[in-house]
Amino acid sequence: MNVEKPYMRRGARMLMTMSVAAGLLHAAAHAAEDVRMNAVPFTDVHINDAFWSKRMETNRTMTVPYCFDKCEETGRIDNFAKAAGLMDGAFNGIRFNDSDVFKVIEGAAYALSLHPDPELDRYLDDLIAKIAAAQEEDGYLYTTRTIDPENPASAAGEERWSYLRHSHELYNVGHMYEAAVAHYLATGKRSLLDVAIRNADLIDRVFGPDGRHDVPGHEEIEIGLVKLHRVTGEKRYLDLARFFLDQRGRSGGRRELYGPYAQDHRPVIEQETPIGHAVRAMYLYCGMADVAALTGDRAYITALDRIWANMVEKKLYLTGGIGARQSGEAFGEDYELPNASAYNETCAAIGNALWNHRMNLLHGHAKYADVLERIIYNGFLSGISMSGDRFFYPNPLASGGTYHRSPWFSCSCCPVNIVRFVPSIAGYVYAHDENGIYVNLFIAGDARIERPGNTVILRQSTNYPWDGRVDITVQPQRPAEFDLCIRIPGWVRGRPVPSDLYSYVERGDEPDPAFKIAINGRPAADVEIERGYARLRRTWRPGDEIVVDFPMPVRLVAAHEEVEADRGRLALERGPIVYCLEAVDNGGHVRNIRMPRDSDLEAEHRADLLGGVTVIEGDAFALHQQQEDGPVVEEAIEFTAIPYYAWDHRAAGEMTVWIPTERALAQVIPPPTTASTSRVTASHCWGDDSVLAVNDQREPAGSADHSIPRFTWWDHRGTTEWIQYEFPEKRWVSSAEVYWFDDTGAGGCRVPASWRLLFREGGEWKPVPAASGYGVQRDGYNRVDFDPIQTRVLRLEAKLQDGFSGGILEWQVE
Repeated sequence: MNVEKPYMRRGARMLMTMSVAAGLLHAAAHAAEDVRMNAVPFTDVHINDAFWSKRMETNRTMTVPYCFDKCEETGRIDNFAKAAGLMDGAFNGIRFNDSDVFKVIEGAAYALSLHPDPELDRYLDDLIAKIAAAQEEDGYLYTTRTIDPENPASAAGEERWSYLRHSHELYNVGHMYEAAVAHYLATGKRSLLDVAIRNADLIDRVFGPDGRHDVPGHEEIEIGLVKLHRVTGEKRYLDLARFFLDQRGRSGGRRELYGPYAQDHRPVIEQETPIGHAVRAMYLYCGMADVAALTGDRAYITALDRIWANMVEKKLYLTGGIGARQSGEAFGEDYELPNASAYNETCAAIGNALWNHRMNLLHGHAKYADVLERIIYNGFLSGISMSGDRFFYPNPLASGGTYHRSPWFSCSCCPVNIVRFVPSIAGYVYAHDENGIYVNLFIAGDARIERPGNTVILRQSTNYPWDGRVDITVQPQRPAEFDLCIRIPGWVRGRPVPSDLYSYVERGDEPDPAFKIAINGRPAADVEIERGYARLRRTWRPGDEIVVDFPMPVRLVAAHEEVEADRGRLALERGPIVYCLEAVDNGGHVRNIRMPRDSDLEAEHRADLLGGVTVIEGDAFALHQQQEDGPVVEEAIEFTAIPYYAWDHRAAGEMTVWIPTERALAQVIPPPTTASTSRVTASHCWGDDSVLAVNDQREPAGSADHSIPRFTWWDHRGTTEWIQYEFPEKRWVSSAEVYWFDDTGAGGCRVPASWRLLFREGGEWKPVPAASGYGVQRDGYNRVDFDPIQTRVLRLEAKLQDGFSGGILEWQVE
């Protein structure tokens, strides 16, 4: 086992001498008295899994240095040097950019524990020295205020702690505490830990029962304070975390309430549903679970159980994603789960995974690990490209083909959260309590589990998630009696999620879904299933072997009838993997496909596709229209579905998870037009939009339609911009229709002040002759007729309204 790295073991010994449980990642390990179960820390788990090993290595070799490079390029790291007086210049970026650097440090620390890297170790030493130098004498650390106290970044507040609703002062340092603990445990060095302690001591002097009663608008510091408590043994850090939690939803003194967006509308023990900004909510619930684990607070646990139940029953996407609304990056109402407009922020998926891991440890129930597994193979994993340097911020369940992963974002919380989460997965595989050992995830590799008077080595061998066979070898130091508890996934037991939000469609042609367990070659008799685990109790001897065989039929999934977006539609699953249709595999379109409930479905592994995936193939029908106003033709086809996490790695095109079963829900592909067969270019296009939206033949429901792709000139305002069609050959055209994008009340795009059409002739741009008028009406097509012209290029030129940008949903020409 690769767990005897000298620096790592030194850090672990230092930790134990301080009477603190071993553990690194997101409270992945707790002291024995903390919780019902304790996670086996990832430092004691060595992964050699065909699926996860390459992703962890890509994270270490690509994503970690890539994110550090981006932090350098964008001035995030320079901000610390400027605050330290090591270089001149103004603060660069957003007020919470400090937190991005801290998160990458955390991920780098985990990478060091998994793989020694002297160069990375030295880089961290130099970076931490800048951070330490940027810290003010009393422990305060917030580079935007230190660099220029009179002119900090927008929403930082006029003075310290004056705008905690949005300043992120406490959020930033919460991530620093997490990074500091990870770095200390990985290397044994106190350099960043000492910075964190000085800052936490300052905050403890300022806030508390005898100080300020304010709370952070964005939760996170609570998680970091609990980690500092575990490492230092200082109970006041735990008390301060609890203070911040208990003050939410309560007014008094200098305290103001921030409302549901920040989960600050009611005291936390009275809250009933997940609400507001999804990432903030997840960090709140993680902090509550951490404090409950250490204190046994039943009011916290009861509230967490209530909130969790509402989420899995009414607000959880099939992929494990959360946060339906782009507005406020927030949860919606019960059963509000749209697909194309789903926000599903990658950070929210990570937060949901962290929370469910904590709930699993708190309650010792496999249903939380079921949700965790669904997230890591689907809703989280889609957020990072296989190359490790492209990222999704939202993760929709349908796309018109214009949404793609990006190399970075101005608000880049998702990439830097990914870099710290990927290596943490090793810490979620196993747990233990006084009675036994729990196998939560099926990932090949070795684990060392310390039990009283004994050390147990577990070794998994599996090709999961493509194959349901898992071989487990037990190697106790000496024979011992204990329970080995193996999670039987909900998808094996006929439940996609631990509620009736989603269900499998009974087809009558599936193989026997019963799982099998054998011990030393003999079927295990009378296996007890308790709290979602197969509990195997015996005296285990070195070399004992367990073989678990989970059948993996292709399953059709239906959503609860209250989920309007999924009525008349089904999704595909196999094992823990959610599938989608992507245009590149299905004739260039997927929105026109309907899949009958009795479709003949088969799985096939393709080692040469998308890094090696199992695809699903089946029978379906595609709707086409051969000519305008002609009959709709329904063509029998065979479709191919790929894992949802792997979409958008090849040619751009449509994608959907939920496939219509009813003909009325499949969208007919109209015949090609002059516009749809033309090349589109523009003076500018916002990175999250696409010029291809203007000729994708998707009919808008209105000018503010966010459910279909759009083209915008955002964030150019008040300028003159253009977009143009380049025809394959010279064409006669005599009219055009434009459907403007205008999100009045929600964004900064408006219909233009004016516009015109130009065509290129003899190297010159000329206005189209005898134009009938250029309309700027919302919620409909604006048609212009003109004398016929023959050209290869037709340009639309728009003068944007002062202070506003603009865009187009559809542009037709004849």
